[in-house]
Amino acid sequence: MEQENNSLTVSFCVIARNEEQTLPALFADLLAQTYSHSLMEVLLVDSASTDGTKACMEAFAREHAGEFSGIQVLDNPGRTLPCGWNVALRVFSGDVILRVDAHANIPPEFVEKNVRCLESGEAVAGGQRPCVLSDPTPWRKTLLLAENSLFGSSIAPFRRDVGKMYAKSVFHGAYRREVFETIGGYNEELGRTEDNEIHYRIRKAGYRLCFDPSIISYQHVRSSLRKMVKQKYGNGKWVGLTLGVCPGCLSLYHFVPFAFVVGILLTTVLACFGIWQLAALMWGLYALLAIAMTVACVRDENWNATSVALPFLFLLLHVSYGVGTVVGLVRLPFWKKRHHNGVSPSIGEVRAAINGKKAAGERG
Repeated sequence: MEQENNSLTVSFCVIARNEEQTLPALFADLLAQTYSHSLMEVLLVDSASTDGTKACMEAFAREHAGEFSGIQVLDNPGRTLPCGWNVALRVFSGDVILRVDAHANIPPEFVEKNVRCLESGEAVAGGQRPCVLSDPTPWRKTLLLAENSLFGSSIAPFRRDVGKMYAKSVFHGAYRREVFETIGGYNEELGRTEDNEIHYRIRKAGYRLCFDPSIISYQHVRSSLRKMVKQKYGNGKWVGLTLGVCPGCLSLYHFVPFAFVVGILLTTVLACFGIWQLAALMWGLYALLAIAMTVACVRDENWNATSVALPFLFLLLHVSYGVGTVVGLVRLPFWKKRHHNGVSPSIGEVRAAINGKKAAGERG
C-alpha cells in the first residue's frame, strides 16, 4: 500500500547498456515501491544498447505511463555511466534524484526510506548494498563470498552494517536537487571512478553523505571469474588514471593492490640475486592472511567444495586490480594530454541546465 502525505518528489533514474535480462526484475521492484507513485517520475537512459534494453524500457513506459508522474526513455550517445547520469540530470524535475543501477534489486520501502532520511535534514542518503546471485551455483556462491569479503573487495561501509554515519561515498544514492545545482554534473572524462570524484566535490561543497543502514539495495555479482577479474582490472586502471585528475577523491586503500604488485616485483628481483628472505616473508604473511580471511568468510551454510579456492581467488583479484593500477599510472601522462585539465565541460553545462530549469520554474 502506498504511503500518503509524502512531500518530496523523486526522480528515479536508471542508466543501462545491454541489460535486457536484469531490467524486468528491477521494474517489478519499482512498481512495488511503497512511496506514492504520483510523486515519482522515472527516467530510463539507454546507453546505445545492442540488445533489447531500449525496447524493454519503452514497453515499461507504455504499459505504466499512468502509474507515475511521468516516465521518460532517454538516449545516452556517450555510452558511459557519467554521460548517462548527466543526461538524466539535465532533465530531471524532482526535489530528489535517486540513482539505481540496472543490475540491482530494491526492497519495496527503498524509496520511502531514502526520502525519510532526506526529510530528516540530510542532503545525500544511501545505505547498505550487499551483493547477491542471480542463478546460484556452488562456484558462483564462492565468487559471491570473495566479492562480499572485506579482503576480496573493499572496506567501503555500504558493503555492511556499520551503523548510521557520514561516509565518503554512498551507493545507489539519493540526492537533493540543491546538491547538483551547486556542484554541477559528473566528470565525463572519468570511467569507473566518477562516483569517487563527484562525492569528493559534494563533500568539498560542504554537504555530508549520510549512510543509513536501514536503507538496503542489492547488486548482482559478476557471474563468472573472467567477468570479475575484468571488473577488478578496470577498477584498478581507473584508480591510476584518476590520480592525475582528482587525487583527493582516492584513499590509501585504493592503492593497496598496487603496493602488493610492486612488492611482488621487487621481492622477485631480489630473490633472483639470492635475497629470498623478503619474498618468503611477504608470501608467508599473505598466505596466512588469505587463509584466515577464507575461514572468516565461510560459514557452515555457505561451505561447498569450491570454497577451498578462495585464497587463490583473493590473490587473483588483488593482482588484477594492482596490475590495472600499474597500467593506469603508465598511461596517465598520455591520457592527461587529451583531458580538459581535470575538469569536464559537462560539469558546468549540467549545472547551467539545472539552474536554468529552476529559474524558468520560478518565473512560471
